[in-house]
Amino acid sequence: MAIWVLFHLFLCLVLGQTNANLEGNALFQLRIEVDDPENVLQSWDPTLVDPCTWFHVTCDAQNRVTRLDLGNAKLSGKLVPDLGKLEHLQYLELYMNSFVGPIPAELGKLKNLLSLDLYQNNLTGSIPPSLANLSKLRILRLNNNKLTGRIPRELSKLGKLKKLDVSNNDLCGTIPTTGSFSKFTENSFKNNSRLEGPELMGFVRYDVGGCN
Repeated sequence: MAIWVLFHLFLCLVLGQTNANLEGNALFQLRIEVDDPENVLQSWDPTLVDPCTWFHVTCDAQNRVTRLDLGNAKLSGKLVPDLGKLEHLQYLELYMNSFVGPIPAELGKLKNLLSLDLYQNNLTGSIPPSLANLSKLRILRLNNNKLTGRIPRELSKLGKLKKLDVSNNDLCGTIPTTGSFSKFTENSFKNNSRLEGPELMGFVRYDVGGCN
């Protein structure tokens, strides 16, 4: 019996280190891709066993990354698809930086995510429909970017979503009104001059108007 217990502990240790290394690699890819004039990512050393000792990274008792806090850190550059490999992440806080380019569709793989804060950056492109896979998501703030295209109707299926803000972008089309979207006010969508307004009882089509 003792041998099996030791084997189980060894296996947990190996798997934990493997998971930590994968997450560390994903985070280090972000460090490589972004400009960091304030050196807030200086502690992100890929030679360490896991990223749980890095500043701005929080882990659980199993050394799995659960939170990334890089709000208002003066970072710039593009968000990397590798962030989608942080499968235990609950909070992704990248607000008030100067990130550019699209929101990676791979963020839709973060099945444990509770909060996604990307507001006040310079992100472009459309809102990925893959974000509808984040079934635990409670907060989604993408406001004050340069996002274009339609608001994915799939997002209305996020039943636990309590806070939504996509204001101050360049979104177009109509505003979904079903599911979780039924409780959000116009403040969640304001200052998108090409939005046509909410869908009304099925009479205003989702694809109405020009939307590029």
